[in-house]
Amino acid sequence: MSRPLIWRRRLAAAFVCPLALCLGLATAASAHTPSPSPSSVPGYAALGDSVASGTGAGPGSGDCRRSPGAYPVLWAGSHRPAQFAFAACSGAKIPDVTARQLPAVPPDTTLVSITVGANDVGFVDVLTTCVLGGEDACLDGIARAEQVMDRDLPGAYQQLYRAVGARTAPGARVVVTGYPHLYADRACLTGGLTQREVTALNAAVDHLDRVIEDQTRTHRDVVFADVRPRFAGHGLCSPDPWIHPPSLLALSVSFHPTAEGQRHGYLPAFASAAAGHRFPQ
Repeated sequence: MSRPLIWRRRLAAAFVCPLALCLGLATAASAHTPSPSPSSVPGYAALGDSVASGTGAGPGSGDCRRSPGAYPVLWAGSHRPAQFAFAACSGAKIPDVTARQLPAVPPDTTLVSITVGANDVGFVDVLTTCVLGGEDACLDGIARAEQVMDRDLPGAYQQLYRAVGARTAPGARVVVTGYPHLYADRACLTGGLTQREVTALNAAVDHLDRVIEDQTRTHRDVVFADVRPRFAGHGLCSPDPWIHPPSLLALSVSFHPTAEGQRHGYLPAFASAAAGHRFPQ
């Protein structure tokens, strides 16, 4: 089979979006009913990238694509903190969080959520290469991203956590979430990836989450929230995926958590990590 024909078949397989899934974006945030119970949290700030801003969880607003279906909005709706700074922005990297998002955080904030790091290692480019390129190019891209994880991320996270600690109230809880496996652990037509590519992508997510978790261990008030157990059985190619497939009809949400992924994956993982902390008053 010729190389151009292989490429065209991979491209055709990649950009298939089920109609029901695409139409479901418009109702992503409507199912949430806020709890009447007020929170003991004086101030909550949500920082990070497109996962934290809720891209793919319902209609997003502005360049940052902040959605009412994002896990920070869902948590704030049910816990009603005295202040809520929703500063997360699509495309953000770790330096963006420090330079552009932290200034919006009130100094008496006592709870912070952060989801960031995938853009710093070029994960979007890796996914594009894996979907449109061959297996060798995909695996090479993954290997380069993992090198960046080990070389650049530890220092960047340490700077970020120090900056957050200096900005927020003493003893504030900082919950740093990881990322889920994008695929169920098998090859399928969604994305046209081989078994080796799927396995390598999931292993790269494990690598990134491991780096994130390791960097939280050196800060007493910074904790890691692992979302992978919540997403187990809900990756692409599963019967009930909580991840948007790559699609020409919805490029901006491709590979992002759906509304279900935010509500049933990220929200409980974050809430569990935040619960039980004695917030400074």
